[in-house]
Amino acid sequence: MELTTDLRRAICSLFEVHQDEAGVQRIVTPMQYSGSGDHIVVRVRPRDEHFEVDENGEACLYASMADGDVDSEAVKRWVEELSESGAVQMRDDEVLGAKAVDERLIPILIFRVAEAAQQLYALATSRPPRKVSEFKAAVARSVSDAVAGTGYEHAVDVPLPIAGNFVADHVVEAPVPLIVIVATGIQRLLEAELIHMRYQVEKRSAFVVAAVESQKAVGPKQFERANYYTDKTVTFSRADFSSLIRGRLSG
Repeated sequence: MELTTDLRRAICSLFEVHQDEAGVQRIVTPMQYSGSGDHIVVRVRPRDEHFEVDENGEACLYASMADGDVDSEAVKRWVEELSESGAVQMRDDEVLGAKAVDERLIPILIFRVAEAAQQLYALATSRPPRKVSEFKAAVARSVSDAVAGTGYEHAVDVPLPIAGNFVADHVVEAPVPLIVIVATGIQRLLEAELIHMRYQVEKRSAFVVAAVESQKAVGPKQFERANYYTDKTVTFSRADFSSLIRGRLSG
């Protein structure tokens, strides 16, 4: 059988190369983050004496959004092995990257970075899923305990009267409505931030609280950020959370 396809052209056509600002080349590869449908994107950034090839931290971001654990022991071991075995390194800002002084090395480094991004995502999302239903049930019990005896109505899974079709896990109809978002992952935590923003933009009164199972569940950086973009974001403890809700309702 004779091969009639121009393989070089066919393979090259699978990659999209875009020119961004400051001389940055953005390469959309045919490789994908497993199960997400998102293509792995690699950037080549010119520096004074070398080129940086990196994935812009998207592997960690997408893994966190998929409820993965980028701080798991398996990921930590993989990062150690990665730093010992090749040119690709995990930086302190959770970006996978490599440096090239010789621009002829850039194509192979694009593949190496994309490969590492794919491996990181797969490792971070392969762990057994957290028992989300148990966490949500624990928060529900905590809110119910706090509201009991206050005279305020407490509703669950409430569509909110703001743009965006958002739904709150709990709403307590106090003079200033108390909105509780059970942030089971980074995506839900981002929704809490958007809910808080929409209430401010629409000049509606509400106090938005986000509860996370642990900082690790959403990432320490995202947890810190959320406290600036919600009224309160806390790691969940049943007793402490009930006290927080009671204090807010009695204040």
